[in-house]
Amino acid sequence: MPNSTPSPLQRILAADAALCAIAGLALVAGAGLAAGLLGLPPGLLRGAGLALLPVAGFVAWLARQPATPRRGVELLVALNLAWVAASLLLLVSGWVSPTGLGTAFVLAQAALVAAFAAMEAGALRRTATATLSSRAT
Repeated sequence: MPNSTPSPLQRILAADAALCAIAGLALVAGAGLAAGLLGLPPGLLRGAGLALLPVAGFVAWLARQPATPRRGVELLVALNLAWVAASLLLLVSGWVSPTGLGTAFVLAQAALVAAFAAMEAGALRRTATATLSSRAT
């Protein structure tokens, strides 16, 4: 009988998928209200939210695979790191003039995405190490 308990990597991916979906929906639905509070253009917020929705679907798919595709997780880690870089670039570029709350929001979500990238990369390494160890015995 196959083990139906999710691996640590699958649990991290499931949490990432859920947060992507929640953030995406919140940004799409609340872009107008959030724009005033954050000092960020509503189109930027809505566009970020719309970008998160297919990512959430992809990450949920990864989380549900019996054998998590290594290349898929590597792609996700790269996408997460690109999101962090784009977030930081947004703040230093002068393209937007966020409020203090807006700056804190951009930094906080970038830190959360960076944390997910680190957790996913670490769990992927541990999974690969465990697989290699089990093959050697």
